[in-house]
Amino acid sequence: VRLQTQPKPQPGQPPLYSGTFDCFRKTLVGEGVRGLYRGMAAPIIGVTPMFAVCFFGFGLGKRLQQTKPDDILTYPQLFAAGMLSGVFTTVIMAPGERIKCLLQIQAATGETKYSGSLDCAKQLYREAGIRGVYKGTVLTLMRDVPASGMYFMTYEWLKNILTPEGKSVSDLSVPRILFAGGLAGIFNWAVAIPPDVLKSRFQTAPPGKYPNGFRDVLRELIREEGVASLYKGFTAVMIRAFPANAACFLGFEVAMKFLNWIVPGL
Repeated sequence: VRLQTQPKPQPGQPPLYSGTFDCFRKTLVGEGVRGLYRGMAAPIIGVTPMFAVCFFGFGLGKRLQQTKPDDILTYPQLFAAGMLSGVFTTVIMAPGERIKCLLQIQAATGETKYSGSLDCAKQLYREAGIRGVYKGTVLTLMRDVPASGMYFMTYEWLKNILTPEGKSVSDLSVPRILFAGGLAGIFNWAVAIPPDVLKSRFQTAPPGKYPNGFRDVLRELIREEGVASLYKGFTAVMIRAFPANAACFLGFEVAMKFLNWIVPGL
């Protein structure tokens, strides 16, 4: 977020952060380890229901396209099912993303308007009602709908490729699940980064700065910083994407096996 939203430097001045590792170093030196986790309370609160809704949405998307429970879906159908999950998660994701971004920017600029996630949510609601809390929802949808489609389609595709001949996908080993999940996360974020940059800029902008929404943000970014600015934070995102999503899919697969063992046929 800090890389995506750093202000444009004055002529002759270097940017605030020269890259991912410079941002990491300056945050660590200036704010300590806690600075690396600034604004994370809201996403942490929302992460469990968000992933529950995410996988539920994917399962629902698959069932809506099946005439029989054992029908095998094509990859475009899996992509469509994944997109539905992105619609579902946006309801939970948008407020948490807004709060996280504002707290990250506040810490980077040195201003202290919000004392924490709850205080930020209260102030946003007081200033602009529920619309203030959900500012950036359209951009969150633009990020999560196609990215979630890519996420789940890639994971299912890799699982099929990695399954040995004559074996069932459900018997895939832990290392292969980790590899498929991690790579799916990378494909997910390869699609998600440009709208994520626009979303971060829009959600942290002063009220009224972008009256036409993402179109104004996009025009400003392209005009002032070029097309490459849509991929700000690429290195940081990719460093996170593989291990985080490998763990996510492994957790899902283990949980499903456990639930099927405890309550078979539910």
